[in-house]
Amino acid sequence: MADPKGFLTTGREVAKTRPAGERVKDWNEVYVRGSLLPIISKQAGRCMDCGIPFCHNGCPLGNLIPEWNDYAYREDWAAASERLHATNNFPEFTGRLCPAPCESACVLGINQPAVTIKNVEVSIIDKAWESGDVTPQPPERLSGKTVAVIGSGPAGLAAAQQLTRAGHTVAVYERADRIGGLLRYGIPEFKMEKSHINRRIEQMRAEGTKFRTEVEIGRDIDAAKLRRRYDAVVIAAGATVSRDLPVPGRELNGVHFAMEYLPLANKVQEGDLTVSPISAEGKHVVVIGGGDTGADCVGTAHRQGAASVTQLEIMPKPGEERNANQPWPTFPMLYKVTSAHEEGGERVYSVSTTHFEGDEDGNVQALHLVEVEFKDGKLEQKPGTERRIPAQLVTLAMGFTGTDQANGLVQQFGLELDGRGNVARDGDYATNVDGVFVAGDAGRGQSLIVWAIAEGRSAARGVDRFLTGASALPAPIRPTDRSLMV
Repeated sequence: MADPKGFLTTGREVAKTRPAGERVKDWNEVYVRGSLLPIISKQAGRCMDCGIPFCHNGCPLGNLIPEWNDYAYREDWAAASERLHATNNFPEFTGRLCPAPCESACVLGINQPAVTIKNVEVSIIDKAWESGDVTPQPPERLSGKTVAVIGSGPAGLAAAQQLTRAGHTVAVYERADRIGGLLRYGIPEFKMEKSHINRRIEQMRAEGTKFRTEVEIGRDIDAAKLRRRYDAVVIAAGATVSRDLPVPGRELNGVHFAMEYLPLANKVQEGDLTVSPISAEGKHVVVIGGGDTGADCVGTAHRQGAASVTQLEIMPKPGEERNANQPWPTFPMLYKVTSAHEEGGERVYSVSTTHFEGDEDGNVQALHLVEVEFKDGKLEQKPGTERRIPAQLVTLAMGFTGTDQANGLVQQFGLELDGRGNVARDGDYATNVDGVFVAGDAGRGQSLIVWAIAEGRSAARGVDRFLTGASALPAPIRPTDRSLMV
């Protein structure tokens, strides 16, 4: 146990953010650099090392949280990093981007503020990189087996790293011009600077993983031919089909999917563009969708100099406390103020867009909405609540509906889909096609980065078993994943 009285004597203290007025003028991460280390040991000391650490179950990766909390409390950063990497390939990603279901499951959180698990995690990994404790781990010998990984998001990268370390020859195929998937072009720089991705890629290259960019399986390479070329294939292509809003005026100029808007802003930061072709500068911006992607659009619009930013959500405003049907240790839907929301803008709940209004040149100029409420379990419009708000740029951030089927990948492999349109798989993450596996959002549906990494690790174990007959690769074992237990 870290500090036996830590949870009694130390209050919760989180990472400090830079002033909103300062940070909207740049694209650097919002947190004050170095603000965590002076406080993180005491924060880790709040961990009670519970007899039953529910944080393990709250984390899809099964992170050994009490163990690395104890090492962080003692400032044994090398040991903390080893325990952290035992279950998580990329803690610098989750430590910045995960909504921390582990904290919702923290036992201390029953009647006190939970341990700052996420802040401890990112402090450990940042210190590990600074100290040189993160090094390549190439395999001792090669298996002679080859694996193709389709997609370089967190699931694909996790699967690739695990399989490379197991001795297989792994090539990662990415249709974009850079490795990283949505980590690269979906997450704004102010949430995670891309240097964190770049150094992981260099580590993976040094371990032996090969990367192939600007290659789309299904279009540039026939999926069936790819299968014949490799001993196994892992599909980690994500759930990239954005949910649309089929209302009058959807075709107007200035109405874009979030994933049309956000990547261009990232390309400016990569130096590919001087100015984004879809910019919020001087415009009234409306973001439709109240989730994390919507918040990313809000923060991006602020930095581009929007005249105003309004975020719309069809569901009611969440409460600030758990409700009865989301008891501890479940992950509750609570009202959350992100760094982007701290920077300004308006959030409007319980509203639905009825149509867009354009000018004579076909550019969107306004959005018409109406308030909605639940009646008999259904959302219904409230008469007399219609109103119009100005909008010269609208981003649709309403989630994703499944993996891309337009490029032919699903058809060329002959993959079966489940009832939600995701690639069907068994407990070993194997599809109906021999030697083809699926991990992450492509098989699970839209989910969290921590689930993507967990699935990548678990799929790697399934692939390793398929190739060699057994596997010693560590992977999260879920109660329903009986076939993963050996």
